[in-house]
Amino acid sequence: MTPLLEVCVGSTADVEAATAGGADRVELCAATSIGGLTPSAAAISAAVRGPCPVHVLIRPREGGFTYDAPDAALIADDIARALDLGAAGVVIGAGLPDGRLDLSRLEQWIARARRINSAADVTLHRAFDLCPDLSQALEQAAALGFDRILTSGGRPRAPDAVSALIALHEQADGRLTIMPGGGVNAANVAALLAGGLTAFHASCSEPVDAESHDPRLLAFGFVAPTTRRTTVAQVAAMRKALNGRGK
Repeated sequence: MTPLLEVCVGSTADVEAATAGGADRVELCAATSIGGLTPSAAAISAAVRGPCPVHVLIRPREGGFTYDAPDAALIADDIARALDLGAAGVVIGAGLPDGRLDLSRLEQWIARARRINSAADVTLHRAFDLCPDLSQALEQAAALGFDRILTSGGRPRAPDAVSALIALHEQADGRLTIMPGGGVNAANVAALLAGGLTAFHASCSEPVDAESHDPRLLAFGFVAPTTRRTTVAQVAAMRKALNGRGK
């Protein structure tokens, strides 16, 4: 089976580059420089018009993943909006103050997603990586009905946690998919492929030359000091690495 490639995208141009390069699916978000936030309704509508299935990140603010009642209500509404607009799935996560999964909130959100679309695909995002016991969290995620876990194996970068990711993949045993993400690219994916993992998440991006920006944008804080954009070349390189010899 050809490994699946999901590309994290933050703009219409990124979606087009991911599609042209051979992505199987995109994860759409805003504010990629801080790990991603919920994109606008207009951005979702534009993305779902393309040929790639779209999974929408649902994260209402930067920071941690412990949510109060107003945050939780926003997330529930954003789940409904994304699916109503035609997204194939949503990407969610929530934790307790001690890092364990917030099972109550997650159960409610999954139920909401599946009421709207019984075939909705639901991914647990990297809030999973903050859990004190990843093995226990995997069992909880499987019991809740998640389709997959996006994870870097409890480390900031997935390539630094190959053994942990392989162990999680073996523990999952087909009940859900373990999808490595965080620093994964064509140059370092081989070890994960050798471990039997079958789905991968990557930005496939390159830095944008700061000199191309009006310097006032940086001075006023309207752009991040380092900006990255998905490129066709990076997606195609990742696709070729996953396919072994390219399409």
